[in-house]
Amino acid sequence: MERKLYRSRTDKKIFGVIGGLAKYFNIDATILRIIYVLLSIFVIGCPIIIYLVVALIIPEEPENTEYQQANYEPVDKN
Repeated sequence: MERKLYRSRTDKKIFGVIGGLAKYFNIDATILRIIYVLLSIFVIGCPIIIYLVVALIIPEEPENTEYQQANYEPVDKN
């Protein structure tokens, strides 16, 4: 199955870029958010501009696709 990079619809704080990257690389989004904040503090300006450009380029995750279904875990209601 081909992996595609999307902005996350469910794991997002602003545009879902970091949530989408976390799903793509299969790591925790909190770790990526901490790295992003540290980069934003120590490299003034560039990470913010890059984030905005990437948010415009990466498409938003489709609503009902195999992409979401692959990450779906059913909950037992019993």
